[in-house]
Amino acid sequence: MLVVGGTALRVWQDARGDDRTRADVIVVLGAAQYNGRPSEIFEARLAHARDLYQQGVADTVVTSGGSRAGDNYTEAEAGAAWLVEQGVPRAATMPVGTGSDTLGTLRAVTSRVQERGWNTAVIVSDPWHSLRARTMAIDSGLRAWTSPTHSGPVVQTRETQAKYIFRETAALLYYRLSKMPAEDIGGAGLG
Repeated sequence: MLVVGGTALRVWQDARGDDRTRADVIVVLGAAQYNGRPSEIFEARLAHARDLYQQGVADTVVTSGGSRAGDNYTEAEAGAAWLVEQGVPRAATMPVGTGSDTLGTLRAVTSRVQERGWNTAVIVSDPWHSLRARTMAIDSGLRAWTSPTHSGPVVQTRETQAKYIFRETAALLYYRLSKMPAEDIGGAGLG
């Protein structure tokens, strides 16, 4: 119980952080896209990354995430297109359309980023996902910190927040024990 409680507390604490230290890249973790349009969750992440880019946190925004069977676009492509529509120069975006879970996505992103000689990243995701995403990014070889979005559907109500803290606590504990993504925890594909 102490380990679970302590992990839940760390998930909650990290969710409240916002580190905007300059980095080589801003990495936006993908979420669903619908025929090239980001989902509400993904759009909240992208809007936060756009703001970080405009504040000079990094010169490149990496959009990430693969596609599901039958999709015409990857999450990364949809995210990069949205950023360009919002005024981010195309040359400042780097879509990495590989990965179907957080770990696979961060491994693919790390490989592409390191090919360019970069190794620092600000990770943008939902607050509750910050600790696990940062842990996976560091394990993948990046020096990483997080600046989570504080808007969108996953931060609206205390009930939703509690649900996500519980899910992320379970997913992080599973990852720390197995070094594998927690795709089936809670039946929601936590990646």
